[in-house]
Amino acid sequence: MLKVFLVEDEYVAREGIKNNIDWAEEGFDFCGDAADGELAYPIIQSKKPDIIITDIKMPFMNGLELSRLVKKELPETKIIILSGYEEFSYAQEAIKIGVTEYLLKPVNSSELLKTAKRIRDQILLERIEKQNIEQFKKEMEEHIEDKKCKLFNNIIEGSLSIAKILEKGKELDLDLSAQHYKIMLLKYYTDGNIDASSLESEDIIKKLNNISAFFDNIIQFDRAIEGITLLIKGDTIEQLDELCKEYISKVETVSACHPSLRYFGGIGKPVSRLTNLSESYESAARAISYRFILNKNAIISYNELSSYISFEYNRFLLNCDEFDNIQFKKIESLLKNGRSEEISFFIDEFYEYIVKIRSKSLLLTQYIIMNIYFTVLSFLKEIGESEMFPKDLLIDTVKLNEMVYDIRKVKDYIRQLITVAIDRRDIISTKRYQSVIQRAKEYINNHYSDENLSLNEVASFVNISPSHFSAVFSRETGSSFIKYLTDLRLNKAKELLKCSDMSCSEISIAVGYKDPHYFSYLFKKAQNCSPKQYRSL
Repeated sequence: MLKVFLVEDEYVAREGIKNNIDWAEEGFDFCGDAADGELAYPIIQSKKPDIIITDIKMPFMNGLELSRLVKKELPETKIIILSGYEEFSYAQEAIKIGVTEYLLKPVNSSELLKTAKRIRDQILLERIEKQNIEQFKKEMEEHIEDKKCKLFNNIIEGSLSIAKILEKGKELDLDLSAQHYKIMLLKYYTDGNIDASSLESEDIIKKLNNISAFFDNIIQFDRAIEGITLLIKGDTIEQLDELCKEYISKVETVSACHPSLRYFGGIGKPVSRLTNLSESYESAARAISYRFILNKNAIISYNELSSYISFEYNRFLLNCDEFDNIQFKKIESLLKNGRSEEISFFIDEFYEYIVKIRSKSLLLTQYIIMNIYFTVLSFLKEIGESEMFPKDLLIDTVKLNEMVYDIRKVKDYIRQLITVAIDRRDIISTKRYQSVIQRAKEYINNHYSDENLSLNEVASFVNISPSHFSAVFSRETGSSFIKYLTDLRLNKAKELLKCSDMSCSEISIAVGYKDPHYFSYLFKKAQNCSPKQYRSL
């Protein structure tokens, strides 16, 4: 029930309004009364009534003064002012303040109740409209993120003119104009799993994703499985560097609060044109690919790689056992979690390790090659693909000796081994995801009429985490979950409008919208006409 509060200095009038109307019977909660504005204001602050009925002329604080304070603190509260004829000149000021109704005294109970009911209907309608808008915005957030990522891909691929890029950015409320740009890539995961979708705590995801909200000059693109991509803008290169430092500091703060969090980031080189942003992205991608080489939490810049790698060379070459234990774990990590475009970066750097080893021992070089070979075979067996291993990659003594004495063949061989393994993995993954998406679609088609159907529910049905399912669904279908569900519901609604005599309210419920107002709101957004107008076309 909506709450009503009364402010009236005349005792008889106040008691009459309070007692001559059965407020509870009429669907209102009469939550209190006061004799003047000064006494009323603190009670109103506490009770937060939906409707205030107040006399205009009172001692200590009159109705207009009270209304002004209330509208400032509780803007959605509706106010009915009661006024005698001699105060009618105050009406203009009352309208400016935002008073809803201005009734002349004497006011009988039926007239006041009628006005209160009309205002109640207005309040309820406004609340429904507000909920509709908020729900629509929430449902469109995922769709907007997809559009943002597509725009970013267009920029990197160079498939749009600069004018078109800026235009599309403006449509998404993104200011892409700046003198200098830099890309930062960030991959985060928990102990033992490089896939961000498998994070144990959604709280960690939210904290990391919300860091960019603290920066006006950082635009975040949530690329789900690929991690976070940040477009950093600035007037100077020094400003870009400072923004990177501040962002990294906040990531480190989150990491300190969550010991299980592991992260790695790469910062690209600065560029002065959006059309050159691919150069910054590529250098950032090279830097982040070192997460398979460097076993630590870090966000490193493209120009810091040499110093990191030099340190790693010295550390690992001190002990062959340490090389054995750590380096092959990194190969396993690449096989399980790396992307095909990261293979070249990994091979280039891993090859340098082998060159160093070969300069010290040919036998150890053979040992490393064999271990890489068996690491790949073990991985293929794990994913059920060992029988499909290409014969030309099988190793024997002759081939092993040839590679040891021609170090360039080692690099090509390792590249082929890892490429085959990751290709096989991706084929299996694609098939599995196609099956998952098919099951998800069938579930959605069978349950779209359920108003509470959600991404979390469908993700649970196919046994995938919500964030991972969202990313896979968008990638495999080319549509966000919300857009897919909304399109399905509205298409079903159009069928029913044309092929049945069901009312619009019945159709709304049949396609999963309990609130017909919200259904009509969405339908108009999609079709540029109301359901009734569509039916009559």
